[in-house]
Amino acid sequence: MNPAPQTLLIDADDTLWENNVYFEQAIAEFIERLNHQHLSPEEVRQFLNGVERETIMERGYGSHSFAHSLVKCFERLSESPVTPALHEFIWGFAHKVSTYPLELISGVPETLAYLNQRQHHVIMMTKGDFTEQQAKVERSGLKRYFAAVEIVAEKNAPTYREIVSKYELAPESTWMIGNSPRSDINPALAAGINAVFVPHDMTWVLEHETVDEPPAGVKLLRVERFGELRKWF
Repeated sequence: MNPAPQTLLIDADDTLWENNVYFEQAIAEFIERLNHQHLSPEEVRQFLNGVERETIMERGYGSHSFAHSLVKCFERLSESPVTPALHEFIWGFAHKVSTYPLELISGVPETLAYLNQRQHHVIMMTKGDFTEQQAKVERSGLKRYFAAVEIVAEKNAPTYREIVSKYELAPESTWMIGNSPRSDINPALAAGINAVFVPHDMTWVLEHETVDEPPAGVKLLRVERFGELRKWF
């Protein structure tokens, strides 16, 4: 494809580096610790998904919000009270998630370097807790590849329109690249910008959606790995 320079908005969690796999590990340990006598692990997970949806509305994203979800879930499902020691134990799951070493996804640094060489306008666009996401950006060592970093509370069509307006972007040459249909692909298409879907096996269940058909004049690509962006840009 090798088009003229484009603006590439690139997601971070589970697009540039691993993220949800650590939450999944913590959830598995949490469900084992809860050891519910009447609900199966799958039923506990479904209950937790509902609690997480509530907590996101109240507290947004990130490990602190996740910890509140675990505590709330335990309080509602446990047949014994949550003692201070147990409360601290549950918070330990979230602390573990936030302190894992950052693991870049294969091919990411080389591909970002290539996109820079091609003179594309590359902006990182991630959602979540500002301080937490900012720390990840610094730890990743990838900041030098981006003209700007946008950390937003939510990714929806109005947010994408705000970014287009803020940077005076041309929608026809702007692309959102990410793994989440709910946050990266569908709202970007709805906002009138192109999108590249890079699926990830461990995408968070609350980010699952059917990928929409792009509106007239808007492009949608699907690649299996981040490194494949070099074939298209």
